[in-house]
Amino acid sequence: MDMSAVAIEMGKQALILSLVISAPILAAGLLVGLLISILQAVTQIHEMTLAFVPKIIAMTLVAIFFLPWMIQKMLDYTQEVFVNFPILIH
Repeated sequence: MDMSAVAIEMGKQALILSLVISAPILAAGLLVGLLISILQAVTQIHEMTLAFVPKIIAMTLVAIFFLPWMIQKMLDYTQEVFVNFPILIH
């Protein structure tokens, strides 16, 4: 495998990793936002803080819960970058 192919593959893996790491937090925000929107439509209460605060709280809790997994995924990718570094500099 030549140097450019390795660099492209590592870039692709970095983008996929960023999507995988951010997915749980974004999914929590989406789910809570959807539930709050349904609640607002049913009750006809249209308060902006009612939608914003629960999403922030849910996303923070999910981030705290998944933080060890996220860190492990980032460490695995960083280790792979350092292992492939000699290939890139030749």
